[in-house]
Amino acid sequence: MSVVDAVKEALKSPERKFDETVDLCINLRNIDMRQPQNRINEDIVLPNSFRKAKVCAFASGEMGIKAQEFGAHVISPEEIPKLDKKKGRELAKKYDFFVAEAQLMPQIGKILGPILGPRGKMPDPVPPQADITQIMERLQKTVRVRAKEKTFHLPVGKKSMDPEKIAENIETVIKKIESRVDKSNIDSVYVKTTMGSAVRVE
Repeated sequence: MSVVDAVKEALKSPERKFDETVDLCINLRNIDMRQPQNRINEDIVLPNSFRKAKVCAFASGEMGIKAQEFGAHVISPEEIPKLDKKKGRELAKKYDFFVAEAQLMPQIGKILGPILGPRGKMPDPVPPQADITQIMERLQKTVRVRAKEKTFHLPVGKKSMDPEKIAENIETVIKKIESRVDKSNIDSVYVKTTMGSAVRVE
């Protein structure tokens, strides 16, 4: 079954009272995931956005204002020294992505590195002249893959989306995974809605 046909079949699941997420399940084989170098740690930018990612920005001045206008939670440089492990864990749990003015990265790394680092959520550094709005727009299309097991899941769309757009997102993910592992090591791929049945993608 082609990608778009598999998506259309998965979308036939019974209607719910909410807009279900469409998930992709990838099963690998012949890979020892106990070895750190074999684990998959990728941020994949999809062609079609499907959700409002929660972003936290460590920024000040115009950069902070633009980030806030985009909907990010902004933490000023003066607030960073007041952060502790408890607050760091709360931030890591609440936000999908973090960005920070480049010059603040050493300070953030020292205080929050032990918390954000293992979770794969260290901030993306933003150079002084960079347009943080473009960075925020990119993050809205980004899904994060942190796979330590041979089977892993990630969201690729919403049930309300056009099947073709969901299929484009899936194809982008598969190409990215194939750039990390040999195609022969991808055992199977399934697509499903949150509460629906899994449909195999060929």
